[in-house]
Amino acid sequence: MRCSAVHWPLRRRRDESAHHRLQSASQRSAKQRNDAMNGSVKATAMILAAGRGKRMRPLTDTTPKPLLKVHGKPLIEWHLEALARGGVRAVVINTAWLEERIVETLGDGSRWGLAIRYSLEGRDHGDALETAGGIAKALPLLAETFWLVSADIYAPGFEFDAGEAAAFARSDHLAKLWLVPNPPFHPGGDFGLNADGMGLADAAGPDGRRWTYANIALCRRALCAGIAPGTVAALGPLLYTGMRERRIAAARYDGVWENVGTPEQLAALNASRG
Repeated sequence: MRCSAVHWPLRRRRDESAHHRLQSASQRSAKQRNDAMNGSVKATAMILAAGRGKRMRPLTDTTPKPLLKVHGKPLIEWHLEALARGGVRAVVINTAWLEERIVETLGDGSRWGLAIRYSLEGRDHGDALETAGGIAKALPLLAETFWLVSADIYAPGFEFDAGEAAAFARSDHLAKLWLVPNPPFHPGGDFGLNADGMGLADAAGPDGRRWTYANIALCRRALCAGIAPGTVAALGPLLYTGMRERRIAAARYDGVWENVGTPEQLAALNASRG
């Protein structure tokens, strides 16, 4: 009993200290979300979610493509969860088609420990601005370097690794792209991959192959800084130019990846084990 009496105050102090640490961490997290929502913290990720999803009709006549469900969860939610696991705290989502549905469904992002800010292309411009145009409009909300991912791909095992993002920030690259084996609907691929980790615009790499852009990347603001806000512009030409200047790196991604483009693809994916 004397032993218990001696150690009780120490245990109590330890319990109080642990409670204080947890409370402080919770307060810091809440402050980070509030700062991000107020714009004082720039977003370190952007999800492209403005497309019409024409090939997915009639499903997308009433539901924006990013909200279509795979294994019981909206496509875009898979990315939000993965970004949060990777330490991202503020995310920008661009919208156009049925954009109010996306805002209503996702809200402020707090359920994932994120702060979501929206770049409303439909409201401000009447339609989507394409990929590079969407990034250019959102630049005031974005940090110097940021993750970029399309809402309508399914890559449940991809890790938005904080160490990878930090290494990219220390480089002088305009972007780093992840590449996947060519799917049946895109047999020619997009880019080659050089032995030094740089992307190739006009040739296959030493492996004799061209690969498909996975629609996952790390980007620097300068990549789209020359596009006037409100301009409709695709990202592809900027990527090809950057590769020719040896300013865009690339890496293979060998995990599960699907570009969910048609109702048939969506049904097949949902019928699979994931």
